[in-house]
Amino acid sequence: MVKMTGAQILVESLLKEDVEVVFGLPGGQALPIFDAIHGSELNFILARHEQAASHMADGYSRSTGKPGIFIVTSGPGATNIVTGLFNAYMDSVPLVGITGQVATNVIGQDAFQEADITGITRPVTKHNFLIKDVNDLARTLKEAFYIATRGRPGPVLVDVPVDVQRASCEFVYPDKIDIRSYKPNYNGHPVQIKKAIEVINKSERPVFYIGAGVVASSAENEIFEISIKGNIPVTNTLLAVGAYPLDTNLSLGMLGMHGTFCANKAMQSADVIIAVGSRFDDRCTGKVCEFAKKAKKIHIDIDPTAISKVVEADIPVVGDAKTVLKEMIAFVDRKDRGDWLKVIDAWKSEHPLWYNKNDDKLHPQYVIEKISELTKGEAIVVTEVGQHQMWSAQYYKAKRSRLFLSSGGLGTMGFGYPAGIGAKFGNLDKEVIVVAGDGSFQMNMQEMAVAMLNEINVKVVILNNQYLGNVRQWQEMFYGKRYSHTCLAKRKKCPKWCNLPKRDTCPVYVPDFLKWAQSYGALGIRVIEKREVEPALKEMLETKNSVVLDIWTEIEENVLPMVPAGASLDDVITRMSG
Repeated sequence: MVKMTGAQILVESLLKEDVEVVFGLPGGQALPIFDAIHGSELNFILARHEQAASHMADGYSRSTGKPGIFIVTSGPGATNIVTGLFNAYMDSVPLVGITGQVATNVIGQDAFQEADITGITRPVTKHNFLIKDVNDLARTLKEAFYIATRGRPGPVLVDVPVDVQRASCEFVYPDKIDIRSYKPNYNGHPVQIKKAIEVINKSERPVFYIGAGVVASSAENEIFEISIKGNIPVTNTLLAVGAYPLDTNLSLGMLGMHGTFCANKAMQSADVIIAVGSRFDDRCTGKVCEFAKKAKKIHIDIDPTAISKVVEADIPVVGDAKTVLKEMIAFVDRKDRGDWLKVIDAWKSEHPLWYNKNDDKLHPQYVIEKISELTKGEAIVVTEVGQHQMWSAQYYKAKRSRLFLSSGGLGTMGFGYPAGIGAKFGNLDKEVIVVAGDGSFQMNMQEMAVAMLNEINVKVVILNNQYLGNVRQWQEMFYGKRYSHTCLAKRKKCPKWCNLPKRDTCPVYVPDFLKWAQSYGALGIRVIEKREVEPALKEMLETKNSVVLDIWTEIEENVLPMVPAGASLDDVITRMSG
């Protein structure tokens, strides 16, 4: 056994966990950790903001399935990662965050850059730890990885005071961990599984409703096999885009607020809903009391607290999605269900995803379709949050899971670009394209320095409508087109209430994204006409460097279909009047 400092133990523990890359930012109360990192085998990536570091770890994790790791200092460094932790918590992403902390003897005395980060993050982490004894550090880190990755994944925070980092002890890293109070159940109860199979086999109008848990469990093949065998249509959440092939007639696409008409109608008309790794969030269900009233609900989830939390489950099955579905495959009957599929095909035909493809306007949907076509759905597409996010989910035909990454539950603007950088570090051989709005991109665009200095090739497509587009759409639809403080080009001399946005009369956009990209050494390209889109995308994809493609899209384009907030899935808006 070798005697090491706490900082050295931390680094060695990460190496024992086969950590490949760590994101973060140094500071005073984390200096011993960063000194130990210096010269170690860890690949540490210096972010430009702590929030961005947490999103990089998140993007790395979503794209690889491995836990993402970040290290920051105390006080403001620690508080800056709260949004990243919360984002990962809402979307069940395994992260291990490590923060420096003031010395144990001054905790609670409002010392310089002291923040009670374990208290602050308790509601937004799966678990967190404050280490007070160096002898506990190695075991605690092993527990942190165990908790983050077992059961329903999520973020875990380990807060390490600076005196613990300096203290020494013998390094013993445990081979395994047994936490008496945390033993996730992976095997579904046989009686519940049998009940679920009986209900499915008797059903005439079943629908699979799959979420992020299917991706986390790698249960895509099992979903596919059961759906084909039983002719069961499948709808997915935003976080499960790519988890079910779009080229089968059983695919309904995404459901919910901006889901397809056929997915929402199928949910409302189903006699059985088989929810797998999904949590019935409000963006999927619409008005809960009106949600799928005709259907029995089978809910398969590894997190028992998620079952019946929003929608009462008729048949709850607590267990790992892949494990449970494997047990079900042999017992699900082969069934034609032709009448049900004819109804669904009619909905698809009558109300497809639509925009005007015959005019010369630069529609953002067209851009996403071209990205999908040119990459054949094989690129990793990471989105920021807003209209562009929904258009990407609707029109990017991801070939499989982990090729579409987006902030779901928290809806974090500023997530996409750093998450794309993290995804690239986890997939150096893959094309990574960040689709952003001009508003959300500006929240963390400083991370361009990370891409350029590390010579990684991350492409950014900005669907630039010079507005906070999602909010503007709601202002148009529900607030009489009173575009209050959503215009990103507004000046003092502009009318107080601007509701007639036109590029030819509005002020020059700030910043100039081309000059900004060039200042970092990246390539900047601007597109203002539809005919320029495909050549620009091809140039972007062929360039062996980071690219910012600034596409000036239609300003008042809206995301449709849309189920208004608080409305039933039956109340879907498919076209705007006029």
